[in-house]
Amino acid sequence: MEAWQAQAADWQALRQLRLRALADAPDAFASTLEEEAAFPAEVWRQRAEGGPASANFIAREGGVDVGLAAVFAEPDVPGRMHLVSMWVDPGYRRRGVARALVDQAVRWAAARRAREVVLWVADQNTAARRLYERLGFRPTGERQPLPSSPARTESLLRLPLAGSVQAPGQQQGS
Repeated sequence: MEAWQAQAADWQALRQLRLRALADAPDAFASTLEEEAAFPAEVWRQRAEGGPASANFIAREGGVDVGLAAVFAEPDVPGRMHLVSMWVDPGYRRRGVARALVDQAVRWAAARRAREVVLWVADQNTAARRLYERLGFRPTGERQPLPSSPARTESLLRLPLAGSVQAPGQQQGS
């Protein structure tokens, strides 16, 4: 399994993965399949290309694209990066794909001197929440309605980076 930072040329793979994610887990994301399926190719190229304040990551196993994640700097909170769009194909879960994607995103954030990485997780998505907690993310106590399904809620989790480049789930000094 390999995971890498997407480039503009990866836009079709990124689009396909994101639409698969939205179809598979519509209650896990802030956006909807209908919204993103309507995006023009240029939006996907821009997403794939990223920039100094954002990056997308793709995981592939055996020549098949199996997962994605994205991270971006929060413009209103210096030092805070936000992990979004995290998804792994159901047939490839529990194989380390999610860990590899989160690791790529956290390393990218740490290389840009982020102090923390945060993410929102749907409260009913207990498997994802357990994964993030195993990787060192902790609840902040902040909750809000899920933007794509306001009758449901989501919680904010936080991973402090403490100024060092470390893999998720690794303890300081280990």
